[in-house]
Amino acid sequence: MTTATHTAMPGTIATAMTTTMARFANLTAFDQLDTDITDQLKRHLLDTIGSMIYASRQDTIQKCLRQLKILQQSGDCIVPLLGSTAVDRAAQWYTQLIRYPDFMDNYLGKDATCHPSDNIGSILAASQLIKASGRDILTAMAIAYQIQCKLVDEIPVMLKGIDHTMLLACSITATLCRLFSLTEEQAAHAIGTAACSFNPATGSRESYTYEWKGLASSLVAAGCMQIVLLAKEGITGPINYFEGAVGFEHLTGMKPHFRQEKGDFSLIPRCILKSYNAEVHTQSAIEATLMLREQYKLVPGEVKEIKVTTFETAYDIVGGGHYGDRHMVQTKEQADHSMAYVIAVALIDGVVGPDQFMKERIRRPDVQELLRKVETHTNFPLKTPRKVVDYLDPYTSVYPDKMPAKVTITLNSGEEVEQKCEDFKGFFTRPLSWDDVIKKFSHLSEGIVDQHQQSRIIRLVHNLENESGEALTTMLAGI
Repeated sequence: MTTATHTAMPGTIATAMTTTMARFANLTAFDQLDTDITDQLKRHLLDTIGSMIYASRQDTIQKCLRQLKILQQSGDCIVPLLGSTAVDRAAQWYTQLIRYPDFMDNYLGKDATCHPSDNIGSILAASQLIKASGRDILTAMAIAYQIQCKLVDEIPVMLKGIDHTMLLACSITATLCRLFSLTEEQAAHAIGTAACSFNPATGSRESYTYEWKGLASSLVAAGCMQIVLLAKEGITGPINYFEGAVGFEHLTGMKPHFRQEKGDFSLIPRCILKSYNAEVHTQSAIEATLMLREQYKLVPGEVKEIKVTTFETAYDIVGGGHYGDRHMVQTKEQADHSMAYVIAVALIDGVVGPDQFMKERIRRPDVQELLRKVETHTNFPLKTPRKVVDYLDPYTSVYPDKMPAKVTITLNSGEEVEQKCEDFKGFFTRPLSWDDVIKKFSHLSEGIVDQHQQSRIIRLVHNLENESGEALTTMLAGI
């Protein structure tokens, strides 16, 4: 990955937000990453590959595979199951595999969230065309992770009903421009084009939640790959999209802002990994439930009611608030975004993993009956105005520095037990170790790749800075 050329640009173009993102990406180099950052990126990459391997045998992914075979059956990139395909389709396919299980990483802003690993599929695809090194892949991950997380903090578009994959379009495009050695001006055109083209709605995540929730980012990946390659050929786009007269600021009323110093990757350590295969805002409540189950040897049939006290964002998305009721649960996509379901299944099964989201498990009477006894609420009577809630609600005010949840279980006997957790194993305050990630990876890939292949993947990722990108993508193509 060579350093792209800096091109002087006139007037407002030089100060446009798209240019600022392009400049940060183009000025980033591997030697700016300290060992803690590269170590974390490698753990996130292995975690991501675990999801990818697990997804490869799921019904929804098989539907996607059949569609891709119709669109394109050959190309310059080798990928799992499909054989070979074009680079944009490879970006789409990798991203579908990574994203669908919803067991990947997260970054939490005050008013929005994102999945930084959504960027990885495009990076793996591009790496094959440019013969990238392992260091190139890690550098590209660092660029994308930092940009996407920064945008989540600076312009939380989910407040305006725009899905966080709009910000993903910017981070994917910026890091692909760096990989393909676009000039700063070309990259700014590409980022503006991507931001203008991808403004998906948060409606894909409301209740009732469908399969598209886990696939939306894949079309962003494919589209951004095409945009970058067009920009490399000289195609121009709306550089001033964020500040323009009828652009982002006009449409959303949000002041566009992106200030990023060269070599600053301070948001990556705040990225988190899930311990439980459920929406991120449920993780502390699940951990609290499992602690109660273990401590009191609870029998689900003796439970009268379960109350979950949480912060406003969790209530809105998974607790029956702004995104809709979460008690009607028949499919994986609704189940992993239902606080009621994940708490009920945690109490019954003692684990919340992929098996808990199989259709036959979801629809069994035991969990269907118990989830009706789960109610989620905040600790503050008001839901608006949000700034007041952020300040006065003790659960909401500490988010996202903490992720508080209290689970109170009342038994038929009248006895009441409760547990409060401020975070969970995998949160940035208690990150998953290499051993933890390897255990999770091994569980997700069990029965799909053998232990020898698991060990080879683990060793390669652990030593990625000294490996070629081709070694990684070739190994993954064999799953």
